[in-house]
Amino acid sequence: MKKSNIMNNAKLGGQFTFLGTSSTVQRIGYGAMQLAGPGVFGPPKDHGAALAVLRAAVAAGVNHIDTSDFYGPHVTNQLIREALHPYADDLFIVTKVSARRGLDGSWIPALSREELTQAVHDNLRNLGLDVLEIVNLRSMFGLHGPVEGSIEAPLTVLAELQQQGLIRHIGLSNVTPKQIEEGRRIAPIVCVQNFYNIASRKDDGLIDALAAQGIAYVPFFPLGGFTPLQSSILSDVAGRLGATPMQVALAWLLHRSPNILLIPGTSSLGHLRENLAAATLQLPPATITALNSIAGAAKLNA
Repeated sequence: MKKSNIMNNAKLGGQFTFLGTSSTVQRIGYGAMQLAGPGVFGPPKDHGAALAVLRAAVAAGVNHIDTSDFYGPHVTNQLIREALHPYADDLFIVTKVSARRGLDGSWIPALSREELTQAVHDNLRNLGLDVLEIVNLRSMFGLHGPVEGSIEAPLTVLAELQQQGLIRHIGLSNVTPKQIEEGRRIAPIVCVQNFYNIASRKDDGLIDALAAQGIAYVPFFPLGGFTPLQSSILSDVAGRLGATPMQVALAWLLHRSPNILLIPGTSSLGHLRENLAAATLQLPPATITALNSIAGAAKLNA
């Protein structure tokens, strides 16, 4: 691996060290999903621009990249390899498994022993790695949020692949507290990825519980997915701070809990710079109070 070009004074929301490891990442990372084509399927519209965004993220200090071989499929991992390999010593690439893509771009559960094993090998090959740092098992019981159901069978497969030296650490995604408890009886869990943002806060209690245990919480769709968060409160705060609403939403997540790691995705250099600049945003106590009311306002308008 090559040496990192990250400056020692890079401040991307501070740092977090994964539980039971010496692996430390900046709290603002980068999610590679949007580098694939429409619907996270097929190649990007602008191949060169996708490579430029990845390189700019790392040059700015990002050392946590979230991806999956079912993005594309294979597209984002191949882009990451082309743009960044050989990887910096401290670049931390996190991937996920549990699905495959149909010829029409559909998302198909892939949780059998054979499918999970193949997925791990596909990630290794397309990223150009000998071992995957973190593999997140995404529960497929609920497509729009976690639903109860045992994750023992697929997680046991990942634990076996970890014992074989193909995976260093294991995380979970789209899961309930009960599933996390079940998972921790099978293998050490270093991170949880669930849907959460300033307006959707069902995981408040879970975040606090994980923070007490030293487990990272990585909200996916931290900006509300592909539709920008709509809130007059958020817009008013952003206007007063001279920032964009999305920057405020990211800054609030950093303030929410020290175990929250952000992986906002974009295929635009301009948006990348805006996302990373959210780490410099200061939120006074009165502003935090106003922002905390957004979730309640969203419920009233539902």
